[in-house]
Amino acid sequence: MRKFNIRKVLDGLTAGSSSASQQQQQQHPPGNREPEIQETLQSEHFQLCKTVRHGFPYQPSALAFDPVQKILAVGTQTGALRLFGRPGVECYCQHDSGAAVIQLQFLINEGALVSALADDTLHLWNLRQKRPAILHSLKFCRERITFCHLPFQSKWLYVGTERGNIHIVNVESFTLSGYVIMWNKAIELSSKSHPGPVVHISDNPMDEGKLLIGFESGTVVLWDLKSKKADYRYTYDEAIHSVAWHHEGKQFICSHSDGTLTIWNVRSPAKPVQTITPHGKQLKDGKKPEPCKPILKVEFKTTRSGEPFIILSGGLSYDTVGRRPCLTVMHGKSTAVLEMDYSIVDFLTLCETPYPNDFQEPYAVVVLLEKDLVLIDLAQNGYPIFENPYPLSIHESPVTCCEYFADCPVDLIPALYSVGVRQKRQGYSKKEWPINGGNWGLGAQSYSEIIITGHADGSIKFWDASAITLQVLYKLKTSKVFEKSRNKDDKPNTDIVDEDPYAIQIISWCPESRMLCIAGVSAHVIIYRFSKQEVITEVIPMLEVRLLYEINDVESPECEQAPPLPTPVGSANPQPIPPQSHPSTSSSSSDGLRDNVPCLKVKNSPLKQSPGYQTELVIQLVWVGGEPPQQITSLAINSSYGLVVFGNCNGIAMVDYLQKAVLLNLGTIELYGSNDPYRREPRSPRKSRQPSGAGLCDISEGTVVPEDRCKSPTSGSSSPHNSDDEQKMNNFIEKAFEIISDIKDNSFSRSRSSSVTSIDKESREAISALHFCETFTRKADSSPSPCLWVGTTLGTVLVIALNLPPGGEQRLLQPVIVSPSGTILRLKGAILRMAFLDSTGCLVPPAYESWKEHNVPEEKDEKEKLKKRRPVSVSPSSSQEISENQYAVICSEKQAKVISLPSQNCAFKQNITETSFVLRGDIVSLSNGICLACFCANGHIMTFSLPSLRPLLDVYYLPLTNMRIARTFCFTNNGQALYLVSPTEIQRLTYSQETCENLQEMLGELFTPVETPEAPNRGFFKGLFGGGAQSLDREELFGESSSGKASRSLAQHIPGPGGIEGVKGAASGVVGELARARLALDERGQKLGDLEERTAAMLSSADSFSKHAHELWWSLKADILK
Repeated sequence: MRKFNIRKVLDGLTAGSSSASQQQQQQHPPGNREPEIQETLQSEHFQLCKTVRHGFPYQPSALAFDPVQKILAVGTQTGALRLFGRPGVECYCQHDSGAAVIQLQFLINEGALVSALADDTLHLWNLRQKRPAILHSLKFCRERITFCHLPFQSKWLYVGTERGNIHIVNVESFTLSGYVIMWNKAIELSSKSHPGPVVHISDNPMDEGKLLIGFESGTVVLWDLKSKKADYRYTYDEAIHSVAWHHEGKQFICSHSDGTLTIWNVRSPAKPVQTITPHGKQLKDGKKPEPCKPILKVEFKTTRSGEPFIILSGGLSYDTVGRRPCLTVMHGKSTAVLEMDYSIVDFLTLCETPYPNDFQEPYAVVVLLEKDLVLIDLAQNGYPIFENPYPLSIHESPVTCCEYFADCPVDLIPALYSVGVRQKRQGYSKKEWPINGGNWGLGAQSYSEIIITGHADGSIKFWDASAITLQVLYKLKTSKVFEKSRNKDDKPNTDIVDEDPYAIQIISWCPESRMLCIAGVSAHVIIYRFSKQEVITEVIPMLEVRLLYEINDVESPECEQAPPLPTPVGSANPQPIPPQSHPSTSSSSSDGLRDNVPCLKVKNSPLKQSPGYQTELVIQLVWVGGEPPQQITSLAINSSYGLVVFGNCNGIAMVDYLQKAVLLNLGTIELYGSNDPYRREPRSPRKSRQPSGAGLCDISEGTVVPEDRCKSPTSGSSSPHNSDDEQKMNNFIEKAFEIISDIKDNSFSRSRSSSVTSIDKESREAISALHFCETFTRKADSSPSPCLWVGTTLGTVLVIALNLPPGGEQRLLQPVIVSPSGTILRLKGAILRMAFLDSTGCLVPPAYESWKEHNVPEEKDEKEKLKKRRPVSVSPSSSQEISENQYAVICSEKQAKVISLPSQNCAFKQNITETSFVLRGDIVSLSNGICLACFCANGHIMTFSLPSLRPLLDVYYLPLTNMRIARTFCFTNNGQALYLVSPTEIQRLTYSQETCENLQEMLGELFTPVETPEAPNRGFFKGLFGGGAQSLDREELFGESSSGKASRSLAQHIPGPGGIEGVKGAASGVVGELARARLALDERGQKLGDLEERTAAMLSSADSFSKHAHELWWSLKADILK
């Protein structure tokens, strides 16, 4: 057994830095000098910034609506704020503290929003700018915030606390008033118990001077603000959850913890006028109905032409076990119970008027659910829901993989939309979406973008992502080709995964030909062809592949020492590999083990396929000798060649999907032939079961498997049969890794150096990257030819030559000949991505065949054209100078190399990272140039020029906190990238300087100038006899002159970045000078204002002192006279 120097290993682990090492250019022999390629990309072309966030707000907690601006706000448990206007106008903001948002209050038609957080802070957001910013913050130090209320057209915010007190905040200056309503003054003096936290505050719609305060214990108080005392107190035995006024101000309704509603007359505090149990069973003999679940919220909305609406959430009977959450709408004598798919977080009734003292005329209810947003039309019979135009269904089934395509063919989005529009559900409200505030931005991007998401239920969604918007185009259900199990016992073959046997793992898509290929978690591959015609497939084409090759572990060579390139055997006359397939003839082998059985059963009945993507071929790996097939790790399709290839930790298989034949079925070891640098030998199949694929759908936050922290997602599993000494050695190294990574405080930056890889002795070499191309397969080649480049998890690149028959009918009759070329290249770490450049440094895309309708009979002329047509080739012509015609760009987890072809010399090399590993690498085009973009597990996003691999960008952005980010992060052309930031949201970002500069114009505007509706007419008699709404001079009541100053220790004011300080940084140039001058004047005015306030306070204090002295003098004089 090979001995290891532990000290050297540990030294190797601790050495190195996370930043990219300096470029190392390999020296070439004389006469092989590389031609100079003019690179256009420079560092100034790159800048990293977030653009937009799409999807449903993860873990929502609060809801608010501006009825004049028609803007909806949603707060979350992670401190995020999402604002929605008309479709296409969205905005994402984040509170720095990350504390949960407990309540939101719009300053209606003012372009501002107040947020209350669980860390007892209030924040004032300015919505009059495209990226909202915090103007002020107020941190409560001694009391916890439980409820807030901001009356319409008022600048005084009422803040209720856990102690039962109410404080008043001036939202303009974000300072506390000295006016405080203490709980012990609000409740009965005879009451000995604390009334509990404040759960409701609202002013009487007809009298702003009367404040209704609800305490959790069941006590409600009507407080007179002017006289500073309670007018009425209303008590009920059950705890209160919410309170709502009738618009006339004579009645209010309370919801309670026992499922009851109590309606009270303001002037009759003794008992409620009416007690309702909406979902309680009415018992005989006049007994009280059985208690129900708490009614968490109630709203009381009136109409001119009919009965009022009472809308509530919760309150179901306790015996309705398993019933879904409900929203109840009571209108007159009718009661409608609307079932929801998820728990109700909050709801709001949308009304025609913002004035609380007018008939409300409700027209819709917006319901915020745990994982959805529903809008109910109250004006139509049956209360239908509105069709939601926002892209909130990303998480309809958990996202398991994601791909991003920019600069797609212009006809692709209309084609997908035309087939997707037929999938829309019926029965929606006929009215337009009522949340329609804001204005769209000016889209500066002229290219189309498409995002494809794969899901746990086997569905695939295509999204139009052009111009920083998102709209679903088309949904494909891949599970339709498989038989569904009728019951739990009928699952003989899907037990390699605990659940979600159809989950999508990998997506390979050719936008030009519209060919789609997916790999699923049950080791299945499905090829789809796009068609605008509906077809009925009598028999679904199917192939079964038996792919299982095992090898013994042997010592691996040092990664830097590439083995000598072998001379291919019979390279002049390559031996074709005969097509083969393995139909399932039996379900078990001679020893009773399951054998030749696929994991899923394909339907044997005719399948109706709607316009869109239609199944071309289903390929399944089968069980071998009682062992399930290993999950697929890489996938590629080429429409020009008519081939699909996939690989896993056992080997590789290639299929001709035109002839429905298996062309290649080899273990990875067999690709090397006799030139295997690892000297592995076949061994018997292992008996251990495959790990479950349920991890694909694991959407829990922050879950990290400790024993896998130092391995990249593409690395193989360690050998299951190591000796005891070797196992102890591995355990020791693992502990060393733990210690070092704890010191470095980054568990995902663990080194996977060559020494550790050799210690791990990875028994399986998985196929990690596949790329079809037309290039030079061998050193002696004089012209490019079709081939497949194969990358493995041990850093090896192998080349397979393809000999294709002529196009047309000959393509369907003659076999494709496949042969390993013998070309072997080596890099550190698993191979992630490969691409090719021509002699001028331009990207050479794979050959493709343009899309045509497949299900329409062709004319004779068309058939003749088809016979003569050759596949679209994008490789350099053979008439070019043969010397160094192409460059192969190869990116691994550790480094990148540019290889000259056909000489196979390493032209450029870049060690991307020593202490971490690359999660995603893509070769992308940007600003008429090509670059390599990488995202590392340590959070760095880097770009490198091509072909020289000069570092252009290195920004610390996002550390890898869970596998969801690793699975979904992807780069695309024109400086765009995205990842799944939460189980329900996609975060898009750009690394293009140009896009960053244009982003402000592209973003929509939330605030638009809108006239506030006129106040309701009081009427002649109400005005004459004082029956209308009573106004209140709050400034006089709450201002410092009458109420004094609040205690400084109660709350701390924090100026926000959106105020004067935030504007300072944005000022530049001539406009900046004017802005700075104006700021100076504003600051001077602010200081003068402060001085004036202090002077006024001193005068007030002096006046107060004089008054007290005068009173004291009179009292002393009275005593003397006595």
